[in-house]
Amino acid sequence: MAGNSFGILFKLTTFGESHGKAIGGIIDGCPAGFELDFDFIQEELNRRKPGQSKITTQRKEEDKVTFLSGIFEGKTTGTPIAFEILNANAKEKDYDHLENVYRPSHADYTYQQKYSIRDYKGGGRSSARETVARVVAGAIAKQFLLFKGISVSAYVESVGNIKLEKSYKEVDLDEIESNPVRCPDKEMAVKIEEYIHSIRKQGDSIGGVIFCVAKGVPVGLGEPVFDKLSAELAKAMLSINAVKGFEYGSGFEGTKMKGSEHNDIFISNGDVIQTKTIFSGGIQGGISSGEDIYFRTAFKPVATIMQDQQSIDVHGNIVTLKGKGRHDPCVVPRAVVIVEAMTAIVLFDMYLRNQTQRVWQKK
Repeated sequence: MAGNSFGILFKLTTFGESHGKAIGGIIDGCPAGFELDFDFIQEELNRRKPGQSKITTQRKEEDKVTFLSGIFEGKTTGTPIAFEILNANAKEKDYDHLENVYRPSHADYTYQQKYSIRDYKGGGRSSARETVARVVAGAIAKQFLLFKGISVSAYVESVGNIKLEKSYKEVDLDEIESNPVRCPDKEMAVKIEEYIHSIRKQGDSIGGVIFCVAKGVPVGLGEPVFDKLSAELAKAMLSINAVKGFEYGSGFEGTKMKGSEHNDIFISNGDVIQTKTIFSGGIQGGISSGEDIYFRTAFKPVATIMQDQQSIDVHGNIVTLKGKGRHDPCVVPRAVVIVEAMTAIVLFDMYLRNQTQRVWQKK
């Protein structure tokens, strides 16, 4: 199986299955001599872990990370950082009935056809449990970025048809962690939480949109052709389980505007060049402009629902299937930290790559 690695200079390779012994990863390209905040890494993992509230899966995992290499006396050594997170609460029996059945909108059928074998217990490699390794790498990338004055914040903007209409500049990003749904507006957070509760009672699921903004990104990250910063962010977001769409800046709404309305007009603010608007999302020509970078990521409803659905088994027989076990009725609250993690990985990788592209001048 290919495609288990992400990044060029700051590179993450993940391993493990949902109900295997452990999930883990290897981070290559981490600069040496940087003192890591391990409490921060665990805090990030706590934001993603299951069983946080009544609106998330009740699987109980402590998600304690163990670092195996690449760190000495709390500092990075520049060698590969290997780590693992043990799976302590896997319940394989919850999936016995799926051994010969293809679940609607899961990877069961495609995996079986491609590899002639699949891990039906929890989805194996296709499970969102894999993203726990991304959060570890993202937490490390975030620390390097913060050292350079770059911050990444994401929050739930909408669930179903319930949407926060305020822009990210109108809300307090420090309020994101103040409620279970991770929405920075208190009134909207209550509405979203109540809605998710109602969906769960129906044995159903619902999708939503996560908004993300990166502040303090310098001019120059990204390449103008195939390795555009926008393209790298899109690939990162679309690699996350259940993601169905990505848009940055004005996105699809920009198609309704005229060029005279959409163009970001340059202005001079002392020695700094800025723009009056940021419809470009802080990326122009595939390269960061120095303005805030912002985008939205759309998540589909969770495919496993507690209702009867028609499907087929591996022999082509029609079967009736109903979800069992522990599943989120809506993934977006727990996915916030995953979106942040993948954003941080992209930005730090691009930051390192940019260091090799600086202009050389003859003395």
